[in-house]
Amino acid sequence: MKKILLITGAILCLLGLLAAGSAYYILFAPNTQNTENVIVTVPRHATLADVMDAFDNQEILKNENTFGLAVKIMRFKTMRCGKYPVEADMDNYHLIRMLRAGQHYPVKFSFNNIRTMRQFVDHVGNRFFFEPKELASLLLDPDFLQKYNVTPATVPTLFIPNTYEIYYDVTPEEFVEKLHSYTNHFWNARRKALADSIGLTPAEVATLASIVEEENYRPAEKAIIAGLYINRLKKGMLLQSDPTVKYALHDFTRQRILNSDLQVDSPYNTYKYKGLPPGPIRIPEASTMDSVLHYRHHNYLYMCAKEDFSGYHNFTASAAEHSHNAARYRAALNKQNIKR
Repeated sequence: MKKILLITGAILCLLGLLAAGSAYYILFAPNTQNTENVIVTVPRHATLADVMDAFDNQEILKNENTFGLAVKIMRFKTMRCGKYPVEADMDNYHLIRMLRAGQHYPVKFSFNNIRTMRQFVDHVGNRFFFEPKELASLLLDPDFLQKYNVTPATVPTLFIPNTYEIYYDVTPEEFVEKLHSYTNHFWNARRKALADSIGLTPAEVATLASIVEEENYRPAEKAIIAGLYINRLKKGMLLQSDPTVKYALHDFTRQRILNSDLQVDSPYNTYKYKGLPPGPIRIPEASTMDSVLHYRHHNYLYMCAKEDFSGYHNFTASAAEHSHNAARYRAALNKQNIKR
């Protein structure tokens, strides 16, 4: 009897070792056949079948059966979306551990000097799990935009340039909401009251700030330029802002605006249409919006770039003096042979 027990014990021990060896093989034997690292995309709300399809499409696994067994051994149930780097000769254990961890990690996202939503989408690029085309489509979706009471023209007012920390696996909707939450924080009760005292909505402040910033991004002049345009708005004058013409022409590289350019028929052409354009011509900085809210009070109605090409301007309340300033600037352009 003792002998039988010893034999039975030995057999069970051997079977245990064989089982342990099999489990070790299932988990830790290399099971990827790609010879270099590849990216496998796991879609949102994926099932195990979706993950297997993603692996199958790129011919990742050597043995799908051992991967399925490893899933059971490791009790892997929750599939997390992401774009996963699969290494050559990766084993099932590390593959599953990577998938289980997911990609819910923070990404530093910064932006500035953005003029159009196309530039914005291109700048976002592939920094997050969603595709750029998803964000582009969302920013044109009337139902989505209605949630924020904006139009395709005023979408830029949802955002303020800064550095943000956003999780990689956000949806496009969550991405927009995250950035907009900071914009909401900027537009506190004090700033809203200041905008109201000027007779502008927050969106109109952003639109005017975008023009100011295109005229001169330097802090020294921004509040002066804002005051000039507010003076014009109050008098019902055309804003006659060259940057709005450049925006209408889709060409910000121009150094010189010609009379023929002023004929472009666009609601953004402030030489033809009174008031502010339909929306911002860039995404303005918070500091520029504050320059509008705290604009400089003066009687200036005209501005012209200085002929020294310093980026600064000559300001005046006199149309005659403005004509002299403009003539000097045109002469400087001619001297430099700048025609556009």
